[in-house]
Amino acid sequence: MSEIWLATGEATVLAADGQYTDAMPEVLIGSVKGPVGTAFASMTGQVAGHPRMFVIRDLNQQVRPATMMTTKMTVRSNDYVELLGGVVQAATGDAIVDAVSEGIIPKDQVNDLVMIIMVWLDPRCATDPNLDKRDLYRTNYEATKLAISRAIKGEPTIDELVANRKTVTHYALEGVFDA
Repeated sequence: MSEIWLATGEATVLAADGQYTDAMPEVLIGSVKGPVGTAFASMTGQVAGHPRMFVIRDLNQQVRPATMMTTKMTVRSNDYVELLGGVVQAATGDAIVDAVSEGIIPKDQVNDLVMIIMVWLDPRCATDPNLDKRDLYRTNYEATKLAISRAIKGEPTIDELVANRKTVTHYALEGVFDA
């Protein structure tokens, strides 16, 4: 496989019924020497309400390729931080390691690549007394691995997008336009 300069991917995996655990990661992956490496290095500082952290699987287990994780939502509580830095980060880390072990990310390039992953964690998760952490793990694991795979493969292709332009519509447009 040739050098990965800049690749993007995203995926959505929906929650189990009654949960707010939808996962919608957006992945940026590329060479440490290119624009993704520059963006990665510039994220080492903190921004109020949007923590940035290296993805680790557990204590002393930083993933490769080195990955910076941040949230799309403004963090407003310690409970949110615990879920983000706990279950979500663990699921993300496991998905990355499995993507390497399954050959989705080339093992021989893990030290030459970096990733930035923007995660969605619904703020209702932090206050839901019936939160299913297994489902939160499942959705984030599945969506992260799929987003990485799509980034590496360049999916969807422009041909797929053009072919389904009139048959696939954004869910928020339901009732906005006539079919």
